[in-house]
Amino acid sequence: MIRKIITLFKIARKIAQSDIVNIVSKFHEIPKIIKFFFYLLSFYPKKKLHDKNINGDEKLCNSIQEMGTTFIKLGQFLSTRPDIIGNEIAKKLENLQDKLPPFETEKAKKIIRKELGDNNYNLLLNISEPVAAASIAQVHKAQLNDNGEIRDIAIKILRPDIKKIFNEEIDALMLLAYLIEGTVKKTKRLKLVEVVFLLKEITNLELDLRFEASAANEFLENTKNDVGFNVPKIFWNYTSENVLTLEWIDGISIREKEELDKKNIDTKKLATDVIQHFLRHAIRDGFFHADMHQGNLFVNENGDIVPIDFGIMGRIDKLNQRYLAEILFGFVQRDYKKVAEVHLVAGLVPKNVSVDEFAQALRSIGEPIFGQSVKDISGGNLLKQLFKITEKYNMQTQPQLLLLQKTMVVVEGVARKLNPQTNIWETSRPVLENWLKETKDPLNSLTETLKSTTEAIKRLPELPEIMDKANQALSYFASGQIPQNSNSYMALNEKKSEMIALRNQSVIGLLLLVIIGLLVF
Repeated sequence: MIRKIITLFKIARKIAQSDIVNIVSKFHEIPKIIKFFFYLLSFYPKKKLHDKNINGDEKLCNSIQEMGTTFIKLGQFLSTRPDIIGNEIAKKLENLQDKLPPFETEKAKKIIRKELGDNNYNLLLNISEPVAAASIAQVHKAQLNDNGEIRDIAIKILRPDIKKIFNEEIDALMLLAYLIEGTVKKTKRLKLVEVVFLLKEITNLELDLRFEASAANEFLENTKNDVGFNVPKIFWNYTSENVLTLEWIDGISIREKEELDKKNIDTKKLATDVIQHFLRHAIRDGFFHADMHQGNLFVNENGDIVPIDFGIMGRIDKLNQRYLAEILFGFVQRDYKKVAEVHLVAGLVPKNVSVDEFAQALRSIGEPIFGQSVKDISGGNLLKQLFKITEKYNMQTQPQLLLLQKTMVVVEGVARKLNPQTNIWETSRPVLENWLKETKDPLNSLTETLKSTTEAIKRLPELPEIMDKANQALSYFASGQIPQNSNSYMALNEKKSEMIALRNQSVIGLLLLVIIGLLVF
């Protein structure tokens, strides 16, 4: 109890001493009682950590980074949920960088030896200094003696004690969210406790690197026949809860256009490939890399796209795959009535909505977009506008499609930096046409059931329980909610009951800590 109050006090003080309250208040009105609460906690003079000349995006991201791992993960998570925090703040959080100083290489080696055992550790050669460091893990390059063949590998290692630190802070943050909800009734609609609990569930699964490995493995299986797309291989014998080992990628970051040009890599074709691969994975497989920014995409010497970092993946079910393809293709053909009919069949809007009236509303979105120059046409922005207009027809928010829309915008941005004249719709057309044609093929429909029976084998026969949990994490992230029949939902209710019991004690404890702090400091 005392530990939670102390941790909560430290977190609240971090928030109070940062610029976050001021920055957020520019976009959302913060209740006076909350402002007063944080003002009371900011009894230290605020440190001048930011240059006055930097913009609001950088100030917000700097403030979050200064508060540590828990807030970095919270910021990253909220950037995918504009339905909760609004588009403006979500957009600012997209720029959040996840960089921290690395921990010592000797400590990393001790973790590897402990996790993998002496025999496997002795087969690892030339473990380098950290080549990348983030909030929860860092990466080292090494070599593996694989039955006499020396192979370059990347080893990702969780930071020491990161699970303990994260869970202590997130439990305290959940209590803070509960206190805010109980004090300010307006905040109940934001479901702050559920948001923080969902972050805890997802991040705890991310803190087990076997889940990321299983996602990478499924992604590899889905894409192994995709020409021009190469997912790194996972080395399962050298992967554990705290260590992930995968094939080392020698390549050029996709952001380095000049270097790609020097290697005579066709960047126009690369721009097309980035979009088509993303659409293929989303619509064909229902499983896509949901963090396809420039830092996570490399190009190898063959001109293949190589993704890295599989901590955030998106998933949509088969029906939504079909509806999404039909909707996008309907816009490509400018067949707005067809798009309206798909919405009705899919149950995305009530049955009593007039098809013709809804089609007219959809035309108001589509025609202005198609009237723009090629460089200004965006499929992601189209989906964004589509979600807005369907609210008028009582369409329920589809959080899994929000994640898809966000990723589509990022992918389009990557493509346009490679080729500013990329035509999103002409690029998308062949993927949509081919998939719709294949799914309407009777033979393909007949074999679909047989394919689904082998899905478990396809995913990961070695670790079925881990795959199921990883699937659960991806479903949580994609849907943005916790299913009521899940163990997590029951855990959430237990946590709420615990917080009710702690509420009065916590308020009194916090006030005492504030008084002690004022006296001591």
